[in-house]
Amino acid sequence: MKRSRFSDEQIIAIVKEQEAGAKTADVCRTHGISDATFYKWKAKYGGLEISEARRLKALEDENARLKRLLADAMLDNAALKEIAGKNW
Repeated sequence: MKRSRFSDEQIIAIVKEQEAGAKTADVCRTHGISDATFYKWKAKYGGLEISEARRLKALEDENARLKRLLADAMLDNAALKEIAGKNW
């Protein structure tokens, strides 16, 4: 996945700038982002503080790691069932 040019802190600052009263189009033009990107960020980061965003990122990373571990375990389990089911 492509890495963002903006950190979580920067994204939260951009969203708060718009929430403070600046026009969305002006904020997007100033920071060089599209309206769609801004609204996606607003849906994800709107109302969050920086510490909450860091916690969210940590939870997302842990969730991805656990999903990989589960997929590996399920693959191993399927392979063992296949081997055990064969007639020697």
